[in-house]
Amino acid sequence: MCGIAGILTTHPYPDRLNVLADRMQLALQHRGPDDQGIYISSTCESVLVHTRLSILDLSAAGHQPMSTANQRYWITFNGEIYNFQELRSQLEAQGEQFASRTDTEVILKLYQRMGTSCVEQLRGMFAFAIWDDWEKTCFIARDPLGIKPLYYWQSGAMFVFASELRAVLASGLPEKRLSSSGFYGYLTTGSVPEPQTLIEGVRTLEAGHWLRWQAGEVKQSQYWQIEFKPQPMDASEAVAIVRQALLDSIQHHFVSDVPVGIFLSGGVDSSAVVALSRQIQSGLLNTYSIAFEEEEWNEGDLAQKVANHFGTNHTEYKITADLGRSLLPKFLTAIDQPSIDGFNTFCVSQLARESGSKVVLSGLGGDELFSGYQSFQKVPRMVSWGHSLKYFQPLPALVGKGLEAWSESSQIRRLGDFLQQTPTTMTAYRSFRGIFSHQEACQLLHTYFPDQDQPRRQVDDSCRYPFPSLADEISFLEISRYMRNQLLRDSDVMSMIWGLELRVPLVDRALLEAIASIPSQLRLAPGKQLLTQAVPELPTWIMNRPKRGFFFPYEQWLQNEWRDYFQEIVCPNNIPLKPWYRRWSLAIFQQWWRQIAE
Repeated sequence: MCGIAGILTTHPYPDRLNVLADRMQLALQHRGPDDQGIYISSTCESVLVHTRLSILDLSAAGHQPMSTANQRYWITFNGEIYNFQELRSQLEAQGEQFASRTDTEVILKLYQRMGTSCVEQLRGMFAFAIWDDWEKTCFIARDPLGIKPLYYWQSGAMFVFASELRAVLASGLPEKRLSSSGFYGYLTTGSVPEPQTLIEGVRTLEAGHWLRWQAGEVKQSQYWQIEFKPQPMDASEAVAIVRQALLDSIQHHFVSDVPVGIFLSGGVDSSAVVALSRQIQSGLLNTYSIAFEEEEWNEGDLAQKVANHFGTNHTEYKITADLGRSLLPKFLTAIDQPSIDGFNTFCVSQLARESGSKVVLSGLGGDELFSGYQSFQKVPRMVSWGHSLKYFQPLPALVGKGLEAWSESSQIRRLGDFLQQTPTTMTAYRSFRGIFSHQEACQLLHTYFPDQDQPRRQVDDSCRYPFPSLADEISFLEISRYMRNQLLRDSDVMSMIWGLELRVPLVDRALLEAIASIPSQLRLAPGKQLLTQAVPELPTWIMNRPKRGFFFPYEQWLQNEWRDYFQEIVCPNNIPLKPWYRRWSLAIFQQWWRQIAE
């Protein structure tokens, strides 16, 4: 796991490029404390920047940017390729020779042989750029599920990319001007939906896409998309498919030259990862969890019980309100783009890194793939309800407008927003997952940035192909919206700030492709039944426990010990700031924007 950045230009400025590269590398130092490197092409058209966290081949042979023997191709790579050993064996059988034991070199050799189609062979999480010094082209790619981020900015002859938005901005090239559409997306969803960012002109390379730069021209292409294709099968066949796919993914995610630990919350997903890991790892297995003084939020005892059951070496980090408050300044500086999440990963990542771990597994993804969220029940009801009311138009829209404007409840306001729209799965999902309603977001944008153009209600048409079922569509939305834009992005940034690699074995292309054949009535049965049936090692006291999300006692802390950080909120009086995440989203944005503007 590393930090990558680069500059491509048709009008090179040799003296200036060194300075810009140094700035971007410094901004990514936390992502790769073990090594660093900069490559500048002979014509100064390309600069590749790297900071390295050594996980595979800890020797100097893994130094990046790395080149082929003839120095035609140069790569800067962030991520892990879990099937690199199989790919390497295939390449060796074809006559290729290797100078290192890294997955980086495997990508280079694949690209040398296959060109852009090399990404279809890669299993893992990745963002990388390959410069061809003969043809003066650059190939940039991001993994299928968007686990690793990649941002870019283009203006005229200049193209800049990096693992984090802060590194793109550190180049000093993009103007620090707020994107009204990015800010609107943040206010309505709690994170910035890709491909937008909060900075005008800076974009995210979307998951499952590659980009090719040549002579200032950019071409993009999508090489992978989630597709659910159910096949006839019974429950036992479905369980067998999931079991095999899970074991295969866990096995691949343990590929490492350093020990691999696990984040353990005590819930089904992380406990399943521990249980399956024990099928593969019989020796020392380190697990990490967070506990609280507040009994209603504390699940530390449950995590310890799971650790004892599976015989792991468990470390617990008790977060008090005062300790959390002392961590807030570093957390605020760690934010690359604000969201309503991330502090939990920030805290447990610190624990794992200070305990000596460089790689950890997380149970993230189980809720999206196996129906662990209330959205799977509530969104269909909202859609059905909306369709039943459409015959009474314009009354529902008029009622909705009134609810959005006058209700004291944020949930009712978002429901009012929904009533004013066509009742689709997407509009219901956005209302269910929303933070501020459309009108509230427009009002807040005008309050913060009165000179910005007011955004229109965003229409998301990315669900273009027909889904086998409404449940499959919700699963797609949870994977491609909430998980990708918020959970994965925060997991990457908040683990890497401590120089920790976070792997997500339940967010795996091969796993998802395997279970995509399972009909939704089996795969998405309530309560993650299919997942628990596929992991019979889980004790009954885990499976019978009511579903609880992993939450901090934010409401209490924001009102008391943390109130000085969350008091001075710029917000119109007619917009309620409860629940806590509304106040949090504005306070975190204000802190972030203040840092950006400095």
